[in-house]
Amino acid sequence: MSRLVDQIRQALAGFAGCRTPPALIGGLALAAHRVVRATQDVDFLVDAEDAERIHAMLIGLGYACVYRSDDAANYRRGDEGLDLLYARRPHARRLLANAEVRDTPMGRLHVVSVEGLIGFKLQGYVNNPRRTRDLDDIRSLLRANRGNLDIAEVRQYFELFGKAELLDALLKEGDDDAIP
Repeated sequence: MSRLVDQIRQALAGFAGCRTPPALIGGLALAAHRVVRATQDVDFLVDAEDAERIHAMLIGLGYACVYRSDDAANYRRGDEGLDLLYARRPHARRLLANAEVRDTPMGRLHVVSVEGLIGFKLQGYVNNPRRTRDLDDIRSLLRANRGNLDIAEVRQYFELFGKAELLDALLKEGDDDAIP
């Protein structure tokens, strides 16, 4: 894991001049919300206004850009991956602005809320239903954070993607798990 720690530290140093501090999302952000699973890359939500600056910084650090659009970018350096999701829309901008600050051994990290992380995982799953890991992550986040979730916010994300019935089914699974 030390290579991943070094990768995050290096990215955080490069993010110093960003308009809004990027926030951790993806597999590593799960740990901040009491869910641990292995991951191969680092994912950040970044202000779309910082896209060019961050792109230049990552290229300067030796990353190659393998994909880039108005909404996202993927970078690789050897076997290290760093993925960006650009906050352009109001929901994403709000989640970025309200990301929780955590002091970690890697430095000061901003982390998207558990509700926001569920929303991003849902978006990934809706965009590609073969990404069952995203659905498993949602299940795990719902279970681990059940008593602390703003379920109304979570429901808004599911309704936004036309998946309210899926949320009901996932919550029922959680209820069934709690029965002795």
